[in-house]
Amino acid sequence: VQLQASGGGLVQAGGSLRLSCAASGRTVSPYTTGWFRQAPGKEREFVAAIRWFGSNTRYADSVKGRFTISRDNAKNSVYLQMNSLKYEDTAVYYCTGSMTIIWSNIARAASYEFWGQGTLVTVSS
Repeated sequence: VQLQASGGGLVQAGGSLRLSCAASGRTVSPYTTGWFRQAPGKEREFVAAIRWFGSNTRYADSVKGRFTISRDNAKNSVYLQMNSLKYEDTAVYYCTGSMTIIWSNIARAASYEFWGQGTLVTVSS
């Protein structure tokens, strides 16, 4: 499975961006898919995840209420709508996928088998 993330860019604080992650080689379903991010000098951190059937989601506390993860299995794609962006949201965002992950491990990067190349989000203050 190959994951291709896109949609990053430069945005002012308070603005919005929508990230996309397209899967190829295999359909998105029955994967659990997620987004992580890594800021300069920091460890990769969990942002959001969604189950393959789309009804279960989880968010990091830092993005809850501002970010929304969604998926379109027909398009083999996962999205991350980011609103009310803050300077501290600046990072490279990675999409991930797993066929084997259990929900209790959803926030652990090591639990995912597949990773996209990352897309840079820069929020200016």
